[in-house]
Amino acid sequence: MVSKDNFRQVVPYVPGEQPKENDVIKLNTNENPYPPSQGVMETLSHIDNASFRKYPDPDVSDLVSEIADYHNVNKEKVFVGVGSDDVLAMCFLTFFNSGRQVLFPDITYAFYKVWADLFKINYREVPLDEDFNIVPSDYLAENGGIVFPNPNAPTGLVMPLDRVEEIISNNPNNVVIVDEAYIDFGGESALSLVDRYSNLIVTRTFSKSRSMAGMRIGYCMGNEKLISVLNSVKFSYNSYTMSEVAIKTGVASVKDDSYFQRIVGKITETREKTKEALTDLGFTFPDSSANFIFAKHNRIDAEQLFNALKENKIFVRHFDLPRIKDYLRITIGTENEMKALLDFLKKYIENN
Repeated sequence: MVSKDNFRQVVPYVPGEQPKENDVIKLNTNENPYPPSQGVMETLSHIDNASFRKYPDPDVSDLVSEIADYHNVNKEKVFVGVGSDDVLAMCFLTFFNSGRQVLFPDITYAFYKVWADLFKINYREVPLDEDFNIVPSDYLAENGGIVFPNPNAPTGLVMPLDRVEEIISNNPNNVVIVDEAYIDFGGESALSLVDRYSNLIVTRTFSKSRSMAGMRIGYCMGNEKLISVLNSVKFSYNSYTMSEVAIKTGVASVKDDSYFQRIVGKITETREKTKEALTDLGFTFPDSSANFIFAKHNRIDAEQLFNALKENKIFVRHFDLPRIKDYLRITIGTENEMKALLDFLKKYIENN
């Protein structure tokens, strides 16, 4: 029998449940409840067989150029991957190799810890303050790199750009990754700082605001040297990372900016209405700037609510972890989906 001593031992990331039934209200994985743009769907309908039988462009040139034009930057500052998870993992593999501790928040995206363990990266989880805020001064210690989401997940709290810049500017010798998976729903992007700081990487995804989680498209931006090194690692690992179908539909999505802006506006409007309704029902929560709300009830246990909702085919996310086990993370769905959630919660709370 093969010895387990030869195996890499890791505790894997646990994604949100993907129910097989269609008649559910799915508010547990921060997906966009609205379809992609019409341009994306039209592009799909015109895909020819070459997109399947031939290898895709390893440089992802069309999508890189489209993203660069959209952000008005040089294309040498853009790196594209299979979802922002792929981009982030590649950044961990590329930039966090000094042996010194990489810093990230103790309450944050759980994949950071998984990648650090997988790639044998030394790390330290930096506690958020009692109100779940990232404290910039905590990131001034010696380190081998820094990564944090803004807005943070699962709290939804956004850090003002000047505080983000405080972390970046005080760590000039180490790469700082700002994970902006949710920035389109609120807050000021750090992309404006890319030209100013040679140590900054900003990551983005098409999975949330662009309704394309199933296509797996992510990207990051940084100065030309960082992106060049990142590409070198990518081509040493897997040249053909993104399908031709994903490339073409990604380009179509970026082109339709008016649709993108309209859908983001609908979600943020629904989020603000949901905050008011949850408050009326006895919930408290950090003031989310993302497409979800991280809420706890003043009387009823979070796991109890989670199970009751699931039994009624409404899926939200519960993390049975220190400091946050009393909270539910609720993705913002359509107006009708949120009404169904709130109607159920109102009846359940009244009867318990």
